[in-house]
Amino acid sequence: MLTDILPILRRGHARVIDLCESLQPLAQLAARLFVAKVFFLSGLTKLRDWETTLALFTDEYHVPLLPPELAAFAGTAGEIVLPILLVLGLGGRFAALGLSVMNVVAVLSVPEMPEAAFALHVFWGSLLAGLVLWGPGRWSADAVIGARFLGGRPALA
Repeated sequence: MLTDILPILRRGHARVIDLCESLQPLAQLAARLFVAKVFFLSGLTKLRDWETTLALFTDEYHVPLLPPELAAFAGTAGEIVLPILLVLGLGGRFAALGLSVMNVVAVLSVPEMPEAAFALHVFWGSLLAGLVLWGPGRWSADAVIGARFLGGRPALA
């Protein structure tokens, strides 16, 4: 009886695994788009009111090792450029790693971060960690460039 059920369970298990693996590119794209939007909009907010941005980096955000003006410039530039790369999946792992560093610095720079905000940073960090570890996916510029020019190896990843 059990020997009759095992092959059926194995086939069912294999189908579930195949379905999950076929959804990976969609999940990687969704993670890239979601995280990129969060950081990009934050960067746009900083650009809209540079004086307030400088004041925040001087008075509120205590970025380790950098003067406030440099931290404001570097943070804003990272929040504009890295999300664009992440959406395209161009240098996807590099972009995700860069945003991960920014995410950690943001948490360290705000000593009295509310628990809900901290939970969001953990969530974003988890998505970014997945993109660093597994790459931006088949639906990315890295995959296209890699397949076309580098013999299947992801480009810039």
